[in-house]
Amino acid sequence: MTATRIDVPAADESTQEYWDAARRGVLLIKRCAACTRPHFYPRPFCPYCWSTHVHWEEASGRAVLYTYSIVRRNDLAPFTDRVPYVAAIVDLAEGPRAMTDIVEVGLDDVHIGMELQATFVEIAPEVTVPMFRPA
Repeated sequence: MTATRIDVPAADESTQEYWDAARRGVLLIKRCAACTRPHFYPRPFCPYCWSTHVHWEEASGRAVLYTYSIVRRNDLAPFTDRVPYVAAIVDLAEGPRAMTDIVEVGLDDVHIGMELQATFVEIAPEVTVPMFRPA
């Protein structure tokens, strides 16, 4: 018996297009047709007005670091092999905030307000996750 990996996102009907785009190196967000507000994480309704008239939109991939934490210890497999890593919340250029990891940066170089660019990291076969690196 094999344990289910907890670090690999599972696509479903409402997020499959997002994960397919990530594998192509494209970051998608959703925008509401009713109130026009963008939102992230992908979901089949608007978190502001509850409309189900939402559509995919290609994001620029630009962001600014809002806050972060350097994770130096994580006893949960498979995260143990990743430490230290930078867990972060970024402000996407389009407006929404997103949880992510900051990669390709020295831990001493991370700072709030730094400009970032999306990069796409394959974490398992057929699973690519958007993360961010310094712009």
